[in-house]
Amino acid sequence: MFFESWSDLGRVLAVGVCAYAALILLLRASGKRTLTKMNAFDFVVTIALGSTLATILLNRDVSLAEGVLAMALLVWLQFAITWSSARWAAVHRLVASEPTLLLHDGEFLREAMRRERVNERELRQGLRNHGIEDPGQARCVVLETDGAFSVVRADSR
Repeated sequence: MFFESWSDLGRVLAVGVCAYAALILLLRASGKRTLTKMNAFDFVVTIALGSTLATILLNRDVSLAEGVLAMALLVWLQFAITWSSARWAAVHRLVASEPTLLLHDGEFLREAMRRERVNERELRQGLRNHGIEDPGQARCVVLETDGAFSVVRADSR
């Protein structure tokens, strides 16, 4: 249960170094967009890459070559979708959400907040994270596609 064999540990070390190196090479070759936090689709790909790396390391039934091919496939699919999304609006609408205005001139936009499942407490926390105590000090708050709040101060006009 705690230890089975030195060869198992050696396999994890050898395959881990090779799989990690392969992942780094794939990510460098694919460009900066692969691991951005642009939208839910990008997040899912990032999680899938981590899960694939863990499977390569810990599952004897998955060879290094199979695992590297799986990671390469995920990176290639990410590249193909983002490339297509940048060229065709229909693909972009399918994989990316749009930013949502949640507060305007100090007024909470309750319907938008309800649609995005953001409550007032979370929005006020987002304001405080940007150094704003009173919602009236904000011209607007936007829920970005990556889930972050963008805040524009009322005095920034």
